Amino acid sequence: MSISTFNQQLLDYLSLSPTPFHAVETMKHQLCEAGFRVLNEREAWSLEQGGCYLVTRNDSALIAFVMPGNEQMIDQGFRMVGAHTDSPCLKVKPNPELNRDGYFQLGVEVYGGALLNPWFDRDLSLAGRVNYVDDSGELAQGLIDYQDPIAVIPSLAIHLDREANESRSINAQKHLPVILFQSENQQTDFRTLLLDQLKRQGIEAAKVLDYELLFYDTQAPAMIGLNQDFLASARLDNLLSCFVGLKSLLDSDRSRGAILVCNDHEEVGSVSAAGADGPFLQSIIERIAPDVELRNRMLASSMMISADNAHGIHPNYADKHDSNHGPKLNAGPVIKINANQRYATNSETSAVFRFLAEQEEVQVQAFTVRSDMGCGSTIGPMTAAKIGVPTLDVGVPTFAMHSVRELAGRDDSESLYRVLKRFYSDQA
Repeated sequence: MSISTFNQQLLDYLSLSPTPFHAVETMKHQLCEAGFRVLNEREAWSLEQGGCYLVTRNDSALIAFVMPGNEQMIDQGFRMVGAHTDSPCLKVKPNPELNRDGYFQLGVEVYGGALLNPWFDRDLSLAGRVNYVDDSGELAQGLIDYQDPIAVIPSLAIHLDREANESRSINAQKHLPVILFQSENQQTDFRTLLLDQLKRQGIEAAKVLDYELLFYDTQAPAMIGLNQDFLASARLDNLLSCFVGLKSLLDSDRSRGAILVCNDHEEVGSVSAAGADGPFLQSIIERIAPDVELRNRMLASSMMISADNAHGIHPNYADKHDSNHGPKLNAGPVIKINANQRYATNSETSAVFRFLAEQEEVQVQAFTVRSDMGCGSTIGPMTAAKIGVPTLDVGVPTFAMHSVRELAGRDDSESLYRVLKRFYSDQA
């Protein structure tokens, strides 16, 4: 597969996935098309050797796995890849209606550590999950996506804020309510607007009860730059890794035990039923291997790769990096290392990744934060602590992480895909 074909599939996935709910729905569809069978956590499972299965939780987290035989499970364990489906964004409040100066606005909460300035003056749309009562009086839920640009957060003109270019601060409560339309009607009800949207999408609903809705930038993902060196999109952190993990699993030879886990809520600490600091992966592993002795032996033979974007060295802010650890875009995936276990990488797991990369002729970079700066974290350390497997943190170098539009290199995602595909396959 050419890099351009791979990147077009990645762009398509990003376009179809404005929220974690849509991201999981898109992955689920691709897995089912490839022969994976959907399991329900409420039902008893009968797992077959060589079977391919998937499980979702909260509609926003997903685990897919290939089932080995017992002996293979003990001897080889599982090759696991982890990522997360959520990204920093603006989330609609429960009672969001604001009618001010003839404009209908929605109040929002900031989800995760978002860069807020880039959200101004963007063409925004709205998507997510809606829970409702259907026409037969039963509880139901569905996904909505307005798709069109229906909202905006205009900047304040510089004439009214002469210091904006020197010291612009944003008050999330005061400055982020989103404008939807002009209206003198003080009785506009947001749930009624959602009911209309459900019906426009062909969903028969009688009353909207609640929702989890996120604003997103409608500018389409694209290859950019004079030589199209870069991939620009919202939600690269971390849907890029979800796609790479998914594609790697689907294209592997499926000859050994393999797991893909895409958790939710990483950007807010992972403490949830669908997050990496919750029981989702552990509970699935316990059902895969109910026998404690077998399971412990299996985990001792397993390995996890946590895939989450890395900070590429920004040419305008090079002093924010350790000079020996400034990853470049289009120079290969990045092994992420931290002495204080903010990343789970150790020399053993790093060596495995480097070995696999050499076999694929993929260049590898390394990142560690400046010693005088704080370090972010990933699902890697949490997952390693939960299930006790050797773990590596790796990612694609990225600019503008947590912005409404992020930037990655043209070549790096496909390079990571080739290494993860080998990791999943028996040839590894």
